[in-house]
Amino acid sequence: MSTNSDLNQNPHAGQPIRLAGGAASRSYCAMLMVHGRGARAEDILSLADRLDQPGFVYFAPQAAENTWYPQRFLAPLDENEPWLSSALAFIGQAFDTILETGIPAERTLLLGFSQGACLTLEFAARNARRYGGVVGLTGALIGPDGMARDYPGSLAGTPIFLGCSDVDSHVPKERVDETAAVLRNLGGEVTQRLYPGMGHVVNDDELEYVRDMMRTVTASS
Repeated sequence: MSTNSDLNQNPHAGQPIRLAGGAASRSYCAMLMVHGRGARAEDILSLADRLDQPGFVYFAPQAAENTWYPQRFLAPLDENEPWLSSALAFIGQAFDTILETGIPAERTLLLGFSQGACLTLEFAARNARRYGGVVGLTGALIGPDGMARDYPGSLAGTPIFLGCSDVDSHVPKERVDETAAVLRNLGGEVTQRLYPGMGHVVNDDELEYVRDMMRTVTASS
């Protein structure tokens, strides 16, 4: 049972992980989906119907108060604590839950939108290994401009997709460019697409690219 003191230091403690798709025991691929600020796990899970790929089970952790951290992703890291560390730990917990089902990292895709994309990309960079794929839809690595990005480890050829508007009011395209460069330096195979004038949404081209990533993982299973 979490106390108020525990929750002050770990605000996401005890939050649920929602599931969609096939039963984990009968699935051979997984996607970890991370919702944006003000949304819920069920919102990001709704993309599963649009992706519509067989063999996948979808895991979506639910943020406390529907937000992963309080300030913009561009703020100094300490301004988003302890929420940020708690969120990263919760994503790690959800990922470990997938591994415990018997689905390996190489057949697991990580996907996030907006604040969830920032968190997903930061998690992948801090926990570099070979994933089935990493998808950041309107997001970038967390922290202020000019911050050192000396992440250890290697993404070992993990396919990575970064999609964003070229005029998004929350995520400057320059930060998407920087994120692409950092993830390439970590050994990721990065595809980046900036969409002219797009709103703060997920578009059909992005979803089709993700479907292709999923098909590649399924084919290698």
